[in-house]
Amino acid sequence: MSGRSESARAKLNLSLDVLGKRPDGYHELRMVMQSSGLSDDVYVELREDGSFLAETNRRYIPSGEKNEAVKAARAFFSAAGLSLGAYIRIEKRIPVCAGLGGGSADAAAVLRALNALTGANFGAERLREIAAQVGSDVPFCVEGGTALVTGRGEAVEDLP
Repeated sequence: MSGRSESARAKLNLSLDVLGKRPDGYHELRMVMQSSGLSDDVYVELREDGSFLAETNRRYIPSGEKNEAVKAARAFFSAAGLSLGAYIRIEKRIPVCAGLGGGSADAAAVLRALNALTGANFGAERLREIAAQVGSDVPFCVEGGTALVTGRGEAVEDLP
């Protein structure tokens, strides 16, 4: 099977306001986010056997179900009604645990790659809905750019 490569761009929070606690336990946020030129490279292949594996050049990053890229792949296949798996290779350059959204960017890159590989042709809004199931920064990372992000991260409004 052929695969697809995607760039996973880091994000910066230009502003972050915590507006209060939500009934679901998350905080209500209002942020301005910006994509950075710093990125990971993500390569994705479909697997007919339904298995999932994420490999990286950093041995301390989980390769299985705890990896956000694997969570994203599972969420995508569930939304698309497909019984497939994915092999994911991540070349990490975004520092881990630095607040730059590296795992979220990788997860969003997986969603974009799977959207193209499967021919699902989900629009950006549908991809953001799937992304919100994976993590709070993932919806922004689907398209990146500059955006006002509210809620727990699921509401993304592009800014000039």
